[in-house]
Order: sequence, then C-alpha cells, then structure tokens
Amino acid sequence: MDVTFRIRRRNPDVPGKEKPYWQEFLLADVDPTDRVLELLHRIKWEQDGSLSLRRSCAHGVCGSDAMRINGVNRLACKILIRDVGEKVQVEPILGLPVIKDLIVDMEPFFDHYKQVMPFFVNDDPLPEDGRERLQTQDDRQQFDDTTKCILCACCTTSCPSFWANGHYVGPAAIVGAHRFIFDTRDQAGKARLDILSEPNGVWRCRTIFNCTPACPRDIEVTKAIGEVKLAIRKGTNVGIIESSAIH
Repeated sequence: MDVTFRIRRRNPDVPGKEKPYWQEFLLADVDPTDRVLELLHRIKWEQDGSLSLRRSCAHGVCGSDAMRINGVNRLACKILIRDVGEKVQVEPILGLPVIKDLIVDMEPFFDHYKQVMPFFVNDDPLPEDGRERLQTQDDRQQFDDTTKCILCACCTTSCPSFWANGHYVGPAAIVGAHRFIFDTRDQAGKARLDILSEPNGVWRCRTIFNCTPACPRDIEVTKAIGEVKLAIRKGTNVGIIESSAIH
C-alpha cells in the first residue's frame, strides 16, 4: 500500500524555514503492520535527511518519540499504519517550544517534574537486618499504577490547561508526585501536597480527561489527580484512598 505523510516542519537555521510549514512525503510498499517510526526513518533515510525527530529505544519504554499523530499524542514506535490509515499527519507535541521539526524542548516539562520532589525520602535508619524497607501488597497497590510513567510528556502536552498556562505543573508531574505521596515508606508526602496545593498545582486541572487516553502506558492519570486532590482536602499525606470516592 501507499501512504502519504504530512509532516509539520521547522528549521530555525535555514532562511525561509524559521516558521512552521507542512511538507508531504509519499511512501510505497508499506505494510499495514509497519510502525509510524519505521516510516519516519524511511523518509529521513530515503527522501530527506534533514528531517529531525527524537527517538531512542524504539520499543515503547523510553518515551522519547512522543508526537501528535493524526491529532492525538502517541509514541511513534507503538502505532501501526493499520491503526492510522493511508494518510498520516505528524506534528510535534503541543505546549513546548519547538527546536526543529518534531523535536521539542523538554526542559520546561522536566522543570515542572522536579518541582514535586519525584524521589524517595526516608531519613530513618535502615532495618537492622540490612534488608529493604518492607511494604504490604495492599500498600503497594495504592500507587502501583503511577510507577509505570515513562516521562514521555504525552499526558501533559495533551492538556488544554497546560497549553493555556505553561506554569501549571501538568499531569505527568502530578503522577510522579502520586507515586511517592501514597508510598507508606516515604516521609515527604505532606511537602509534596503543599507544593501541589499552590495555584499552579493540582487545582488547575479542569478534569478534561485528555491525559488518560493520551498515556501510552495506560495509566489512569485523571484518577491519580483526583486522589491527590482528595488527599489535599483531607489534609493527609499518605493513606488508602477508596477508588469509589473518585468520580
């Protein structure tokens, strides 16, 4: 089958191409099970070596090849042509500065992520037997879903609240905070909840639900945000949040 790619491009180093523009590429002999990333490689290797994109593992683990494919945030390495059809429109993810073509500046995204202290905090002495700090399966279940985040930025850059206000920490940062807020071994849950209580924290979420379907790891992002909101309202830093309480 033949597939037409329409790619949004920008090259600040070439006169006349500093502003975004669209360019089309026709690919022949495409298999329906080919991935979008493979076909972007073909365009770069066979037709236009100046095409720029970011990718690493190409197996849906690193999250580096996040882009808008037919208007939806996705990982190019996970999407098959049979899922998007014979006309494929590819753009950089929204809300972050475009460096070149499909490559965006991820620094603002990671700056927000760092704000929520996305690391384990526990100053108590280690167990005398030298083993790890133990945790029950039920305690682990509270935050197990949010450990799957690969920091691809698909959820954050699908969020209209983030597009409208770049100071909003965004869904990914809240997911990262959730992973530690509900870890019963961690001691900095209250500090994170205080950070997320600020005007550009969790309350800027308008529950639009763009983030959850955008997540390539199927994290229930909106549910996690709701649990953080509930924890702030209850004034708790850790504890079991009943899923039935989140609507």
